[in-house]
Parts: sequence; C-alpha cells; structure tokens
Amino acid sequence: MSGVTARTAPDAATPGHDLGHDLGRWLPSYLLLAAIWGTSFLFIKVAVGELHPLWLTFGRVLAGAVTLLLVLAVLHDRLPRDPVLWGHLTVVATLGVAVPFTLFGFGEQRVSSVLAGIWNAATPLVALPLAVLVFRTERMTVRRAAGIAIGFVGVLVVLGVWRDVGGSQLTGQLMCFGAAMCYAVAIPYQKRFVAGRPGSGVSLAATQLLIALAELAICAPLLAGAPPAPTALSLRVLLCVLALGALGTGLAFVLNFRVIRIAGASTSASVTYLMPVVATVVGVVVLREHLLWNQPLGALIVLAGVAVTQGLSSRRRVIDRPAGAPD
Repeated sequence: MSGVTARTAPDAATPGHDLGHDLGRWLPSYLLLAAIWGTSFLFIKVAVGELHPLWLTFGRVLAGAVTLLLVLAVLHDRLPRDPVLWGHLTVVATLGVAVPFTLFGFGEQRVSSVLAGIWNAATPLVALPLAVLVFRTERMTVRRAAGIAIGFVGVLVVLGVWRDVGGSQLTGQLMCFGAAMCYAVAIPYQKRFVAGRPGSGVSLAATQLLIALAELAICAPLLAGAPPAPTALSLRVLLCVLALGALGTGLAFVLNFRVIRIAGASTSASVTYLMPVVATVVGVVVLREHLLWNQPLGALIVLAGVAVTQGLSSRRRVIDRPAGAPD
C-alpha cells in the first residue's frame, strides 16, 4: 500500500519523457523494487520461525514507520491534519497493513514462502469485482470478466482441487488468500475515499503505518502475550524484521514513487508480474522449498488473468500505434 493512486500519480510516463530513452533512470529502481517485495515472503518465512505473527507485524510496521518518518523529515513534509482523512486511513491501515501482514505470517507457518508470493499476485483479481460492484470506481467489461475467469481457473490449479486438499496446508493457503482479499478491499477503498485529498504519498503511507502500529500495540499483547526480548531472537530474525520494515516499506516506497514519476503508474503496477517470480526463485534456492507442478502453472494462469484484466496487450498496441493514428 503505497498511498499513490490513479488520481495522485500519472498513469503514463511524464509528458516529454521517452520510456526507452529514460530506461537507465527507472529500470534499476523497478528491478530493485521487484526484488525487495518478492523476497519479503522469504523474510516472513524465516521470522515466523521464532516470532509470533502479530509481533512480527508489529516489528516490521515499527521499522517501516520510523523509516518513512525520517523521509518526511528530510523532505520537510508533514502528516495530514484532516480528521476525516485520518478516519479513512484507519480503514486502509487495518485492511491494507495490520490484518494482511499478520495473515501472511500465520499462513507462512503452514505453507511455503513461494505459495504466499503466488497468492499475493491474485490480489487484482479480487480487487476488480469489488471496485466495480461495491466502490463503483471501475466498470466491468467483457475483457475484464474474461480475465477474472482465467485467474479463477489459476487459483483452482494452485490449490490443486483434484487432490485431497485439507489440513494445515489448506488453512495456510486460505490465510494467504484472505490477506490478498484484504488488499483487494483496501485498494478500491483508498481510491474511492483517499485519492485526491491533500497530502503527499509519503505522508499518507506514514500515517497508515502509525495507525496500524497503534492497533497492533493494543492487539498483539492481548492475543499473542508479552513481546519477546530482542536478545532472545537470533540475528537473522532481527535482520529479517528490519528488512521487511525499512526496505519493504520505507525504501520500496521511495523506489515505487520514483518509477511512477518517471515511467508512470501503469509501468510501476506491472511489478506485480515479477514479484511471484522472485518469491519462487528465492524460496526454492535459499530455503530449498519444494514446488508441486501445479503451483507454478497455476501462478502463470493467475498472472495471465491479471494481464487480461489490466489490458496489458491492448495498452501495448496503443503505445506502438503509428504517429498520427486516431486515439
């Protein structure tokens, strides 16, 4: 949840900029962004080995909030003052930060980091129907309906519904899918009630994290008991928590905003296609996680459905049309 929406950022590259000519300016940030977000599922998998998922979420949100507050100080920016905006950001912080971060933690206690990354890629397939039917920020078309149907087939393939699915494996997958559904509600809600209001993207994201931190400070002790002493945790777990917060939220947000400013929001959003690839590679290579044949195949079908719903092919045809052709 970056705080940058269709109304606060250009959908295409900044006028006067050529994506090919500016490739050296935005591509390194784009690839680093995919690497940071794609490896976040590995960090979660390692950290939940020693940390309760609620305290893991608290730690990463704390690290992310501190990082963005430092960015605000450097930019001489400030948090928004509108109480109505804070109310809407409370909803976004709950559904876009606190709950899904925690659900991914619980899910990865039961399934691999690779599967968690695959389920995260399904978010747009759930977000679109909600945006159309509930928030009325998008409209349904035949192409988008076809993309949702393709993606749903991919979800069934990832689950392996022809097998005897059950137990903790199914529970973990449903938790990861629940996290994706939380994002799917938060994204159109943010577009409907937050986009267009005063405040920079950094200040909106920092506010979300501060609200989520307050929520977790209340819920974590009640549901997970006392927090563990930092000295009781291994160095690799502490580094994973810092990486999830400082890199996955702080640095990643800055990189995302740079890509949006140079190449446009549509280019930035396409990082969705690289994240499950990165998650799969690092999960298999670093954690030696085992993949069933249906899981990467289902992921490809899900991403194909996402590509159809977002009109990736039609967008490319528009970009490549001859000069002087009708818009």
